[in-house]
Amino acid sequence: QVQLVESGGRLVQAGASLRLSCAASGHTVSMYGMGWFRQAPGKEREFVAAIAWSGGRTEYADSVKGRFTISRDNAKNMVNLQMNSLEPDDTAVYYCAADRMSPIRVWHSMADLEVWGQGTLVTVSS
Repeated sequence: QVQLVESGGRLVQAGASLRLSCAASGHTVSMYGMGWFRQAPGKEREFVAAIAWSGGRTEYADSVKGRFTISRDNAKNMVNLQMNSLEPDDTAVYYCAADRMSPIRVWHSMADLEVWGQGTLVTVSS
């Protein structure tokens, strides 16, 4: 059974950069698509970014394209999210997710993925 643990969330000012990490344990995730979702206060959870198991394909929400970069290190069983030019609207709890069955191109509209982490809070002050 795969477990995911996120880290790196904290309070930053608008315009700052932040790197989130997600460490997987219990099983290798080298064959899993991996990604990030977020949930802002009073809003539903939304897709942020995803990366295919090989690392050769990525998907991003329109709201973060050009600012966020997802990457993975299968040898370390980790996936990272580099967030640049952060805005107050990026404030949310960020969740790491993993799934073996669904191609990442459909993750934009998916809520029911196989494995979820507990989340890490990112707060961006104006």
